[in-house]
Amino acid sequence: MATLEKELTDKFGGRLRTRVNGILIENNSVLMIRHRMGPERYFWNVPGGGMKYGSSTEDNLKREFKEETGLDIRICKFVCVHEYLETPLHAVELFFLVERTGGNLQLGTDPELDKKNQLITEIKFLTIDKLHLIQKDEKHPIFQGIKSLKDVRKWNGYFNFENKSIK
Repeated sequence: MATLEKELTDKFGGRLRTRVNGILIENNSVLMIRHRMGPERYFWNVPGGGMKYGSSTEDNLKREFKEETGLDIRICKFVCVHEYLETPLHAVELFFLVERTGGNLQLGTDPELDKKNQLITEIKFLTIDKLHLIQKDEKHPIFQGIKSLKDVRKWNGYFNFENKSIK
Protein backbone atom coordinates (compact mmCIF):
# COMPACT_ATOMS: atom_id res chain seq x y z
CA MET A 1 0.00 0.00 0.00
CA ALA A 2 1.37 3.42 -0.92
CA THR A 3 2.40 5.80 1.86
CA LEU A 4 -0.50 8.22 1.27
CA GLU A 5 -3.12 5.46 1.11
CA LYS A 6 -1.77 3.96 4.35
CA GLU A 7 -1.85 7.36 6.06
CA LEU A 8 -5.46 7.93 4.91
CA THR A 9 -6.49 4.51 6.20
CA ASP A 10 -4.65 5.00 9.51
CA LYS A 11 -6.07 8.50 10.12
CA PHE A 12 -9.61 8.18 8.78
CA GLY A 13 -10.40 4.49 8.23
CA GLY A 14 -12.19 1.94 10.35
CA ARG A 15 -14.41 4.44 12.16
CA LEU A 16 -17.44 6.61 11.54
CA ARG A 17 -16.65 10.28 10.95
CA THR A 18 -18.95 13.28 10.83
CA ARG A 19 -17.97 15.73 8.09
CA VAL A 20 -19.16 19.22 7.17
CA ASN A 21 -19.03 20.51 3.58
CA GLY A 22 -19.67 23.95 2.10
CA ILE A 23 -21.10 24.52 -1.36
CA LEU A 24 -20.00 27.94 -2.60
CA ILE A 25 -21.61 28.97 -5.89
CA GLU A 26 -20.47 32.17 -7.61
CA ASN A 27 -21.03 33.23 -11.23
CA ASN A 28 -22.68 29.89 -12.13
CA SER A 29 -19.65 27.93 -10.88
CA VAL A 30 -19.08 25.86 -7.74
CA LEU A 31 -15.84 25.95 -5.76
CA MET A 32 -14.23 22.50 -5.89
CA ILE A 33 -11.05 21.01 -4.46
CA ARG A 34 -9.05 18.23 -6.09
CA HIS A 35 -7.65 15.74 -3.57
CA ARG A 36 -4.85 13.27 -4.27
CA MET A 37 -6.04 9.91 -2.96
CA GLY A 38 -3.14 7.74 -4.12
CA PRO A 39 -0.94 7.18 -7.13
CA GLU A 40 -2.84 8.52 -10.14
CA ARG A 41 -6.09 8.65 -8.13
CA TYR A 42 -7.87 11.97 -7.56
CA PHE A 43 -11.17 13.04 -6.01
CA TRP A 44 -13.05 16.34 -6.47
CA ASN A 45 -15.30 17.64 -3.70
CA VAL A 46 -16.35 20.93 -2.18
CA PRO A 47 -14.33 22.29 0.78
CA GLY A 48 -14.95 20.57 4.09
CA GLY A 49 -13.70 18.04 6.55
CA GLY A 50 -14.08 16.24 9.82
CA MET A 51 -15.71 17.82 12.82
CA LYS A 52 -13.69 18.41 15.96
CA TYR A 53 -15.34 17.38 19.21
CA GLY A 54 -16.60 20.36 21.23
CA SER A 55 -16.78 22.71 18.23
CA SER A 56 -20.11 23.59 16.59
CA THR A 57 -21.04 22.59 13.05
CA GLU A 58 -20.78 26.23 11.97
CA ASP A 59 -17.36 26.72 13.57
CA ASN A 60 -16.08 23.46 12.07
CA LEU A 61 -17.20 24.40 8.57
CA LYS A 62 -15.73 27.90 8.83
CA ARG A 63 -12.41 26.42 10.05
CA GLU A 64 -12.28 23.80 7.29
CA PHE A 65 -13.12 26.35 4.61
CA LYS A 66 -10.42 28.74 5.83
CA GLU A 67 -7.78 25.96 6.04
CA GLU A 68 -8.51 24.62 2.56
CA THR A 69 -9.35 27.80 0.61
CA GLY A 70 -8.25 30.90 2.55
CA LEU A 71 -11.85 32.15 2.41
CA ASP A 72 -14.16 33.26 5.21
CA ILE A 73 -17.75 32.10 4.80
CA ARG A 74 -21.23 32.36 6.22
CA ILE A 75 -23.58 29.38 6.28
CA CYS A 76 -26.80 30.18 4.39
CA LYS A 77 -28.79 26.95 4.31
CA PHE A 78 -28.57 23.28 5.22
CA VAL A 79 -28.88 21.27 2.01
CA CYS A 80 -28.59 17.54 2.64
CA VAL A 81 -26.98 14.60 4.42
CA HIS A 82 -24.93 12.11 2.44
CA GLU A 83 -23.60 8.84 3.80
CA TYR A 84 -20.23 7.96 2.28
CA LEU A 85 -19.22 4.34 2.71
CA GLU A 86 -16.32 2.90 0.81
CA THR A 87 -14.34 0.60 3.07
CA PRO A 88 -12.28 1.53 5.01
CA LEU A 89 -13.85 5.02 4.93
CA HIS A 90 -17.26 5.72 6.44
CA ALA A 91 -18.64 9.24 6.95
CA VAL A 92 -21.91 11.00 7.52
CA GLU A 93 -21.56 14.24 5.58
CA LEU A 94 -23.56 17.42 6.13
CA PHE A 95 -23.75 19.77 3.12
CA PHE A 96 -24.52 23.48 3.43
CA LEU A 97 -24.86 26.33 0.94
CA VAL A 98 -22.40 29.04 1.95
CA GLU A 99 -21.43 32.51 0.80
CA ARG A 100 -18.06 34.23 0.84
CA THR A 101 -17.62 36.98 3.44
CA GLY A 102 -13.88 37.65 3.07
CA GLY A 103 -10.41 36.27 2.58
CA ASN A 104 -8.42 35.51 -0.57
CA LEU A 105 -8.76 32.28 -2.53
CA GLN A 106 -5.62 30.18 -2.13
CA LEU A 107 -4.64 26.52 -2.15
CA GLY A 108 -4.75 25.32 1.44
CA THR A 109 -3.65 22.26 3.38
CA ASP A 110 -5.04 19.52 5.57
CA PRO A 111 -3.43 19.96 9.01
CA GLU A 112 -4.32 16.37 10.00
CA LEU A 113 -1.87 14.98 7.45
CA ASP A 114 1.91 14.97 7.18
CA LYS A 115 3.21 17.94 5.15
CA LYS A 116 4.75 15.65 2.53
CA ASN A 117 1.43 13.80 2.04
CA GLN A 118 -0.90 16.72 1.47
CA LEU A 119 -4.08 15.81 -0.37
CA ILE A 120 -5.15 19.15 -1.80
CA THR A 121 -3.63 19.59 -5.26
CA GLU A 122 -5.94 22.10 -6.94
CA ILE A 123 -8.77 24.49 -6.14
CA LYS A 124 -11.01 26.25 -8.64
CA PHE A 125 -14.51 27.28 -9.55
CA LEU A 126 -16.07 24.83 -12.02
CA THR A 127 -19.09 25.35 -14.24
CA ILE A 128 -21.56 22.49 -14.66
CA ASP A 129 -19.97 21.72 -18.04
CA LYS A 130 -16.51 21.42 -16.44
CA LEU A 131 -17.96 19.20 -13.68
CA HIS A 132 -19.36 16.88 -16.34
CA LEU A 133 -15.86 16.47 -17.85
CA ILE A 134 -14.52 14.96 -14.61
CA GLN A 135 -14.75 11.16 -14.55
CA LYS A 136 -17.58 9.81 -12.39
CA ASP A 137 -15.31 8.01 -9.93
CA GLU A 138 -13.18 11.15 -9.48
CA LYS A 139 -15.92 13.37 -8.05
CA HIS A 140 -18.13 13.19 -4.99
CA PRO A 141 -21.30 11.13 -5.61
CA ILE A 142 -23.63 14.09 -5.07
CA PHE A 143 -22.03 15.81 -8.07
CA GLN A 144 -22.01 12.76 -10.36
CA GLY A 145 -25.51 13.11 -11.79
CA ILE A 146 -26.06 16.83 -11.34
CA LYS A 147 -27.74 18.54 -14.31
CA SER A 148 -27.61 22.16 -13.13
CA LEU A 149 -26.20 24.15 -10.22
CA LYS A 150 -29.80 25.25 -9.61
CA ASP A 151 -30.46 21.61 -8.60
CA VAL A 152 -28.18 22.06 -5.58
CA ARG A 153 -30.53 24.62 -4.10
CA LYS A 154 -33.39 22.10 -4.35
CA TRP A 155 -31.63 19.15 -2.67
CA ASN A 156 -33.26 18.14 0.55
CA GLY A 157 -32.89 15.01 2.64
CA TYR A 158 -30.66 11.99 2.95
CA PHE A 159 -28.57 10.63 0.08
CA ASN A 160 -26.82 7.28 -0.19
CA PHE A 161 -25.39 6.68 -3.68
CA GLU A 162 -24.31 3.08 -4.29
CA ASN A 163 -22.38 2.76 -1.05
CA LYS A 164 -20.03 -0.15 -0.77
CA SER A 165 -21.09 -1.60 2.57
CA ILE A 166 -18.76 -3.31 4.98
CA LYS A 167 -19.08 -7.09 4.85
